[in-house]
Formats: sequence, C-alpha cells, structure tokens
Amino acid sequence: MKLENYIAAIEDYPEKGITFRDITPLMANGEAYQYATETIAKYAKSLDIDMVVGPEARGFIVGCPVAVELGIGFAPVRKPGKLPREVIEAEYEKEYGVDTLTMHRDSIKKGDRVLIVDDLLATGGTVLATIEMIESLGGIVAGCAFLIELDDLKGREKIRDYEIEVLMHF
Repeated sequence: MKLENYIAAIEDYPEKGITFRDITPLMANGEAYQYATETIAKYAKSLDIDMVVGPEARGFIVGCPVAVELGIGFAPVRKPGKLPREVIEAEYEKEYGVDTLTMHRDSIKKGDRVLIVDDLLATGGTVLATIEMIESLGGIVAGCAFLIELDDLKGREKIRDYEIEVLMHF
C-alpha cells in the first residue's frame, strides 16, 4: 500500500515556508490506518517489546493502536501539568527555544523493552527527550517507529544509535 497517498501537504502551515504533513487522511481511511498500525506492530514484534511510549498528541494516535495490536501497555509523554501523578521530565530544543516533556515516574519498569512511536521524525528533539526519560527509569529503548521522516531536518542523526523504522520519507 502506498501510504504517501494518504498524507496531505499543507503549505505555509503553521507558518510561512513550512509544509505540514497531515496524517488525518490516513487516519480517516480504515484500510490505510490499519496497514500502518500492523506494519509498525510487525516491526515491534521483532524487537520483543514490553511497552509502547508515544509523545502527545499524534504519538497517541499512532502508538495506542500499535499497543492494542501487540496486547501490551501504552505510556503517554505529555507537556508539563497534563499528567496527574508523580512525573519525570526532560527538556528538548525546538527551532525557537526549549520545551519540556513529562511522563509518569512509574510508567516504565527497570528492564522494560520499549518502542517509541510517533507520527513524525523531524529534528529529533522530542524523541531524544523521550529516550532520556525512558532510560532514566531503567527502560531499554529497543526501537523507534514513525509514520513519516522529514529527511532534510536530519532528526535521525540525533537517534542514530537506536533501531528506527519509518513508513514514509518526505
């Protein structure tokens, strides 16, 4: 299946000069969404995963069905103030400054093999912060899976020491 046919390119969004890759057409097509989910789940099975972790919000959209397909748990990574129990946090660089992500301190157990799932690998900052939190809890990042990689932003270079699965390149 050619998943690229289900990605909309929105020019000058969220600001001039940016081409936003919109996954909602993929999500709206049951066959395409299922294919993408099953493809990532197949990759995860080869890594013997215990837990799926996904950054908000599109990491939830992609990661939760993968976790369900595998019959394992899902742990969300969120912005500060969004998770109700004790959290850990990591800062990451954005194009215009620094931001913070959090996850529940008890979401990963020591030795858990984790797959990080998100919609997009761009600069790699979000996934690198997620990796830092998982490893600080004693988890093992067995791999990272993305629907899309924006090759020109070179996010792969930040996570090159980890297994990476990407379904589409732009």
